[in-house]
Amino acid sequence: MPKKSAPIPYPPRKPAAGWDSIQSVAFKIWEETHTGRGIKSLFQLNQPNGFDCPSCAWPDPDPSDVSRVGEYCENGAKAVAWEASKNTIGEEFFREHSIADLMNKSDHWLEKQGRISQPFIVKPGSNHYEPLTWEAAFSSISGSLRQLEYPDQALFYTSGRTSNEAAFLYQCMVRQFGTNNLPDCSNMCHEASGKALMETLGIGKASVTIDDIPKAEVMLIFGQNPGTNAPRMLTALQKLKANGGKIMAVNPLPEAGLMQFRNPQKPWEWVGKPTAIQDLFLPITINADWALLKALQKLLLSFEEENPGTVIDKPFIDHNTGGYQEFIADLKELSLEKLIAATGLAQDAVHEAAEMLKGKRRVIIAWAMGITQHSNAESTIREFVNLLLMLGAIGKEGAGTLPVRGHSNVQGDRTMGIWEKMPDAFLDRLGKAFNFSPPRTHGVAAVDAVRLMLSGKGRFFFGLGGNFALAAPDTQKVFEALRLCNMTVQVSTKLNRSHLVHGKTGIILPCLGRTERDHTPNGNQFVSTEDTAGRVRMSKGDLPPVSKHLKSEVEIICRLGRELLGKDNHTNWEGMAENYDLIRDKIQEVIPGFEDYNIRVRSAGGFYLPNGPREGKFHTPSKKAIFTVNPWPLREKRSDTFILMTIRSHDQFNTSVYGMDDRYRGIRNSREVVLIHPEDMQKLELEEGDSMRITSHFKGESRTLEGFKAVPYDMPLGTLAVYFPEGNVLVALDNQSGESLCPSSKYIEASAEKLVLS
Repeated sequence: MPKKSAPIPYPPRKPAAGWDSIQSVAFKIWEETHTGRGIKSLFQLNQPNGFDCPSCAWPDPDPSDVSRVGEYCENGAKAVAWEASKNTIGEEFFREHSIADLMNKSDHWLEKQGRISQPFIVKPGSNHYEPLTWEAAFSSISGSLRQLEYPDQALFYTSGRTSNEAAFLYQCMVRQFGTNNLPDCSNMCHEASGKALMETLGIGKASVTIDDIPKAEVMLIFGQNPGTNAPRMLTALQKLKANGGKIMAVNPLPEAGLMQFRNPQKPWEWVGKPTAIQDLFLPITINADWALLKALQKLLLSFEEENPGTVIDKPFIDHNTGGYQEFIADLKELSLEKLIAATGLAQDAVHEAAEMLKGKRRVIIAWAMGITQHSNAESTIREFVNLLLMLGAIGKEGAGTLPVRGHSNVQGDRTMGIWEKMPDAFLDRLGKAFNFSPPRTHGVAAVDAVRLMLSGKGRFFFGLGGNFALAAPDTQKVFEALRLCNMTVQVSTKLNRSHLVHGKTGIILPCLGRTERDHTPNGNQFVSTEDTAGRVRMSKGDLPPVSKHLKSEVEIICRLGRELLGKDNHTNWEGMAENYDLIRDKIQEVIPGFEDYNIRVRSAGGFYLPNGPREGKFHTPSKKAIFTVNPWPLREKRSDTFILMTIRSHDQFNTSVYGMDDRYRGIRNSREVVLIHPEDMQKLELEEGDSMRITSHFKGESRTLEGFKAVPYDMPLGTLAVYFPEGNVLVALDNQSGESLCPSSKYIEASAEKLVLS
C-alpha cells in the first residue's frame, strides 16, 4: 500500500471561504489545467446556459440571482480543475506502470496523473493495461454478458455524476437485458432519507427550495459540514441570518463553515468581522440525535401545556396528519432526564434549543450523512418529521425537510429509474414506451452486490462512473468481490482504485466530462440534472474534449445497448445517441412531471418537479402526513471501546482527493490521521503524531487499520474520526441499517492503542 506521510499541524483557519478560498482555487487551476481552459470553465460553471457543477447537488439560485462571474464554491472549482486536467493517460503510461506498481500509489497520486485518453483492457493473467478499440470493447463486454448463465449474475452500478439522459438509457438497457441489479451510490448515503420521507410524507426528497432558507425563523443542521460538502449553502445561511433567522448546528465535531464565513463572491467581506453562522452549537454524542429530538419534543409539549395554542400547531395536525395520539402517548412515557443524559449535552443547552423553537412555524431541518449512515437512520429521520409536524412546519414558505444530497445528480439518477426496486407503475410505463416486458424481481443494492460477488453468483460488474472499490464499505471484502468477477468494466474520466481492483478481465471506457463539448452528427448536445431541491436544469459543456477518443456516457450506453441486445431490438439506440431530444421524449413518456421536457429544460433555470409536501399534499396511503412511533435505538458497546466515524476532508469530494490538506481542521500533508480528544490521548498514553492501531469490532469480527497518526481534536470523549474512504476498511459489511441497508459508517465500535514500531 502507499507510503504513509506524517501530518503537519497548523492552526485551523476558522473563517470559512473568503480570501483563502480564492487562493486555493487559483492554485488548483494552475496546478491541474491550462489557466485559460480552467478560467473559461469557471465562467460557465452553474450558469443558466453553462454546465452543472460535477461536484455537489446544491441548488442553483433563480437565474435572476445567479452571479455572472462566480456562481461556484471552492470545491466546485477544484472539481472543474480536476476534470479539465492538462495531463492525459495513454498507452505509454500503462507500459511504464504495472497494476501492482499502481496499487502502491496513493489515490491522490492516481487521480493526478490526468484524464484517461482511450479504452484500455487488462486480460486474464496480465499485470498491465493495454489499448483496445471501441468496437473491440463493446464486443468483449456484450460477449461476457451473453455468456452469463442468467442476467442476475450481472451488476450495473451508477455514480451520482451521471446525467438524467445517460441514467435513463442505462436502466432501460439493463432492464431490457433482464435484471434489476442497479445498485448506486445513493444506497450508501441517502437511502435512509428516501425511505423515511416516503413513508411519512409521500416523497423521498427535500420539501424546500433554496428560496425557503432565507425565510426560515429557525434552521436546524444535523450531521452535516456545509463548509466542505456544500459550500454554497453558506451563502443561503448568511441570508437567513441577515433576515433575523437563527441556526442551530448539531454535530459531534465543530465545523469551521458553521462558525464564521466570508463570502468569496464579496471582496468587501474578506476583511473585518466574518458572519457567525451558528447561533447554537450542540456537540452531541455520536448517534444520540434521536434522543435529542425526543427531548426537544417533550419540552415543546410541556411549553404547549403551559400555554395552550402557542407552541404546537393543532389545527394543522388535525387537518393534515395521522398517528398524533399514538405519538404523544409514546412521548409521554419517555424520561426527559434520561434523554438529555444520552445526548452528552448540558441540560441548559438542550433547554436553550427548545426555547429557540418555541412558537416558531417556519422551521427547516437539514441533514446529511452524519444522520443517514447509522443502523437506526430511518428512525432519526422520522423524528425530524415528527418535530416539524408538531410545529406545522411543512407545506409553507421557510419550512420543511432538507436532506442535503451529495453528488451532483444522485437524486436525478433515482428519478430516472436507477433503483433496484422501482415500483410496478414505473416498469409498466417503461415497458410500454420501449416495447418490452421489464423484469419484476427486485435486484440488489450496493452492499448486497458485494455479497453477491463474494458468493460467486455475481460474475460481471459494470460501473457507470464512481469508484466503487473505495466507496463501498468493508474495503478488503469489496476488493475480493471485484476480483472474483469474470469481467469488470469502469466508465471513467480519471484513474482510480477501481481500475486496479478488477475481475479476470478489466476494461476502462473513457468518457467526456461535464465541462466538455458533446458533439454528435446532429450537432452539439446537452444533458440535464436534478438538484437537491428537485429542480431540473440543462448542462452544456463547451471545452474541447481532452482526447479525440472520448465518448459521451450516452453514446457508450447506446452503442453497448445495440451490441448487447442485437439488431432486432426495437429501441432507437442510434437515433438517441445522436439526438438527446429523443431521449427526453421517452423520459416524458415514462416519468410524471417531465411533460414538455424539451421545452421547459431549455428555459433559464429549468423547472421544478412536482413535490406534494411543498404544496401541503401528502401522497401516502391515507393522503396525510404520518406521525410515527420509533423505539429508542440503543446500541450496547464495551466499556473499553470508542465509537469511530468516517469524515471528509476539506480537500476532497467523495472519493476524489484534491490534496492532502484539511485547512478548516488544521491538518496538512496527510490524510492518515485519527482525530481523538486530548483526554482520551492521555488515557492511551499518546502524544500528538504517535502511530495508532485501530481495531473495529462487529458481531465477533475485527478489522484493523494501522499506522495512522494521532491528532488531538475538540470532539466528544470516547469518539474517534478518520477520513473516508481510508476508514472504510473498518466498516463491516453487515454493519448497516436493517431498513434501507445503508452502511453504518458513522457508528463503528473500535478499540485504539498506541502502535509501537520496531
